[in-house]
Amino acid sequence: MTLPLTGVRIVELTDGLADGCGRYLADLGAEVVKVEPPGGAASRRAGPGPGASLPFLLRNANKLGVALDLATPAGRDRLRELVSRADIVVESAPPGHLDALGLGPRDLLAGNPGLVVVSVTGFGQTGPYRSWSATEAVLAGLGGVLSRSGRPGEAPLLPPDGLVASTVAVLAAWSALVAYVKRLRTGVGELVDLAAFEAVVHGFDPAFGTQGTAAAGRTEDFPRDRPDAADFYPVFAARDGHVRLCLLAKRQWRAMFGWLGEPPEFADPRFDTIPARFRAANRLHPRIAALFRDRPCSELVAEGARRGIPIAAVLTPAQVLATEQFAVTGALVDVEVAPGTRARIPSGYVRVDGERAGFRRRAPLPGEHNDLVFGAAAGAAAPAADAPAVRRQGAAAGAGVRPVRPLAGIRVLDLGVIVFGAELGRLFADQGADVIKIENAAFPDGLRQSRSGAAMSASFAWGHRNRRSLGLDLRDPRGAEIFRVLVARSDLVLANFKPGTLEALGASPHALAAINPGVIVSDSSAFGGEGPWNARMGYGPLVRASAGVSALWRVPGSDDAYCDGSTVYPDHVAAYASAIALLAALIGRLRSAAAGGVAHGATVTSAQADAALVALGARLAAQSLVGEGGPEPGASAHLAADDATDGVYPCAGEDEWCVVSVRGDDDWLRLCQVVGRLDLADAPAFRTAAARARRRPEVDAVVAAWTRRHPPRDVMTKLQAAGVPAGVMLRLPEELTDPQLVERESFATLRHDALPVPMPANARVARFSSIPDPDLSPAPFQGEHTREICASVLGLADDQIDELVHAGVLQPAPDDRAVRPAASGGIRPGDVAMRAGA
Repeated sequence: MTLPLTGVRIVELTDGLADGCGRYLADLGAEVVKVEPPGGAASRRAGPGPGASLPFLLRNANKLGVALDLATPAGRDRLRELVSRADIVVESAPPGHLDALGLGPRDLLAGNPGLVVVSVTGFGQTGPYRSWSATEAVLAGLGGVLSRSGRPGEAPLLPPDGLVASTVAVLAAWSALVAYVKRLRTGVGELVDLAAFEAVVHGFDPAFGTQGTAAAGRTEDFPRDRPDAADFYPVFAARDGHVRLCLLAKRQWRAMFGWLGEPPEFADPRFDTIPARFRAANRLHPRIAALFRDRPCSELVAEGARRGIPIAAVLTPAQVLATEQFAVTGALVDVEVAPGTRARIPSGYVRVDGERAGFRRRAPLPGEHNDLVFGAAAGAAAPAADAPAVRRQGAAAGAGVRPVRPLAGIRVLDLGVIVFGAELGRLFADQGADVIKIENAAFPDGLRQSRSGAAMSASFAWGHRNRRSLGLDLRDPRGAEIFRVLVARSDLVLANFKPGTLEALGASPHALAAINPGVIVSDSSAFGGEGPWNARMGYGPLVRASAGVSALWRVPGSDDAYCDGSTVYPDHVAAYASAIALLAALIGRLRSAAAGGVAHGATVTSAQADAALVALGARLAAQSLVGEGGPEPGASAHLAADDATDGVYPCAGEDEWCVVSVRGDDDWLRLCQVVGRLDLADAPAFRTAAARARRRPEVDAVVAAWTRRHPPRDVMTKLQAAGVPAGVMLRLPEELTDPQLVERESFATLRHDALPVPMPANARVARFSSIPDPDLSPAPFQGEHTREICASVLGLADDQIDELVHAGVLQPAPDDRAVRPAASGGIRPGDVAMRAGA
């Protein structure tokens, strides 16, 4: 199989959080050359593993490796030579570091005007935090993850390692390919400034973005207290483990009501609603617990499936590794991760045309491919930049020319639903694609539902900006024919139905390719279209339970304190992962057309569970290496280096906390200086990381004694000023006033006629040097653009449209919503004050 990014050349100068970006692009076929200093990158030593840390080994598979000493003129010249032949550079040096060497992004772009340079740093190239240090734990604190994790009244709980890093990686990969598409279509390079902080705020589980049903469990004014999320998607003990229940639809509750024996106490129709069941959890859940406790997990899952009740076993890492589903789909594979060491690991995010785009070779040793890379480069002539493909958007932006959006002229048919579907389509719409949401009024997108009964929900408004809506009954033969005509005139088709639904509609990827050989199809589901779980109901909480996330996101030492109930992870991250593969397929098509070849399409299939597996890859690999006789599965959610620790410490104020990361002995010395305990810096009981690990409760007590006396922002700023990574537990409304996010105008304001107030919204995925920020056109009402699309795209006359409307095949919006006043559009960052309670 020829992977879609075959022929794309990437030079990687990353170390740590951004390594996963290049790994995914390499999975998709790009040639990625990782440049390390002599002796290897620091991230090689940032955790346990065979010869290198497991996170390093997994995030750097499929790459070539070279070693260069950039402190020397010869090393810098070799890097310039390598970059002169590259399409993309991804770097993660502290702001200004490469500039001081004459290798800054603008320097590299000057030497290769068609180059895309992606800079991935903790907080971005600008703003008051630009020089601060970031770790996964610090980003979880500042990124809003921590404020929704942990039991009320107790310390908040950090999420498992890997979830934050994978979020940063996929947003970086998406940004790189967006810029590269612009380069292909204009011939002009691009600089990209991606802040990991903003990536977590907007990409992990955004407070001001598309939300799942967990939002139904809290009030709409973002209460200050951390949510008690245990009842959102409750976990119950079974005879041999735990299971998670996910009752959302009325029919699911009615089935559960029957399973309980139809207790009169819950016969009232008000319990058909999610909020009513949340309020009655203290009476309802004990009944369910009594029903479940003496039955094995497998029996409960099977009975739930028979009754149509979404339920899944909460699997530990060891159980995940032994799961048949992940072996059948190729999501987990047994491979050599280091010379002489094999482990079972996640292969990759997606399949392209039926083949897994994933692990092919282990991570390189330091400098392993110097001879191969520089031997080949030394005798090769620098290639000309790719000729711009025949395009619909016009010439490159220049002086006096309005910048164009990279995906302008690309048409996308969007059949997606709920959070994943909304996010996937939004990513293409934000970059200028004409995304047409195809909806049937008889089967409305659940995201349109609002608790108040309003015509528009906030989640739908956030997730469906910049789209058009076509009301169409695909089950009617005339509607199916209209859809086929649209496919023939489109570039992408997006769907995330239950496996088999597209086939039932006569719209399988094979059928769509017969209509349009160049069409690119996304077919996504919770667990994929193969294996024993292919028909399971696809809800994020069940994905987390089945992929090991829930078991690891649990208060240590507890049997039932699962803390992932208030998140919709991995919906947003999985959507980014699919979008990247789809954009890679589009890039492959553009490059083929530019070279005079055939513009073939592709089918990208994905399972949301695989995104969670990739994030937990190092933890799963560690469990694989330990084997069945090792530590209790799930005993630790974190794989820190021998000399690194993360802690969450109480600060002055009510429920105020700060995350502090100690990466080694140097950080420990700095921490001791700040807290006024230099006596501990050289004390034998605390001098080494091993000694500190043995006395961790005493270390925590020392740090907490100081943090309790200071407000959280004082703790953070004092430690960061000393070079110690630290981040406050930022509550969701506080994101809108955080100095760094405000300075970088990270939020824009979105208006919609059907919503009472303006809403804060994601302003951009990254800062681009010439690509404009997304428009903020309001989300459409159902069927709002039906007549417009049928006339302009299909060429139907008014009488033809009227006839199809009368037959119910076309479903336009009511006339009073067909035209919206111009004032309903979006407002750019900083234009108005934003309200957290929107």
